[in-house]
Amino acid sequence: MPPPERIEPDRREDVREREANEEIRGTIGRRPPPAIAGFQDRRDAGRRLAQALRDLLPPGANAVILAIPRGGVEVGAVVGSELGAPLDVVIPRKVGAPGNPELGLGAVAEGVEVLDRGLIATLAVGEDYLRGEIAEQQEEIRRRTLAYRRGGPPVDLTGKVAVVVDDGVATGGTAVAALRWARGRRATRVVLAVPVAPAESIRRLRSEADDVVVLVAPRHFFAVGQWFGDFPQVSDERVVALLAAAAREDS
Repeated sequence: MPPPERIEPDRREDVREREANEEIRGTIGRRPPPAIAGFQDRRDAGRRLAQALRDLLPPGANAVILAIPRGGVEVGAVVGSELGAPLDVVIPRKVGAPGNPELGLGAVAEGVEVLDRGLIATLAVGEDYLRGEIAEQQEEIRRRTLAYRRGGPPVDLTGKVAVVVDDGVATGGTAVAALRWARGRRATRVVLAVPVAPAESIRRLRSEADDVVVLVAPRHFFAVGQWFGDFPQVSDERVVALLAAAAREDS
């Protein structure tokens, strides 16, 4: 009777977890922080991000926090306050697919387009639809810019470190648009800082930013909100209030 077939244990999950830790280690040049099961809320995530950024940005780094509305502003307000850095917004928008706006064909920011031409071709999305959807999203960017900044100009990024902050990343499309917008505003260094992102998105974003700080790179990722105990919707009014409070703190 032949011996029973040997079954090797499946090590794929261990490999993915090790790769995720290596990604985090590579982003901030040190060992990853202790394992975090999740965050109490966005403010808790902001405090933890600020601590990680202290290890990356030397005192007097001349940084500006660019928060992605809406949830990212709740995180960014804490980061800016903890680091003594001014707070502003960068407003990217997803370009939705026909009949399925949650499926991103790419993302835009003011003066920036990041499009997945492979997916656009696969779905046979026409140029008329694409241009119309981009125009709609750019109009929404203009609306939010006016509402959030109350007609004021963006913070000057020339010669500064732009730290783009969100409450998490899924595919990374809008984050890429935000990073390119910041670089186009003549920032000398562009950093992405988020509480949570899947490892495959981190790899993509590292090619767009000078540094990427991610506190949790989960093996099983379904949605950003699953990593927060409290994850309410953030209103436009709350964003305006946070920006106004940060401006008073800086003055």
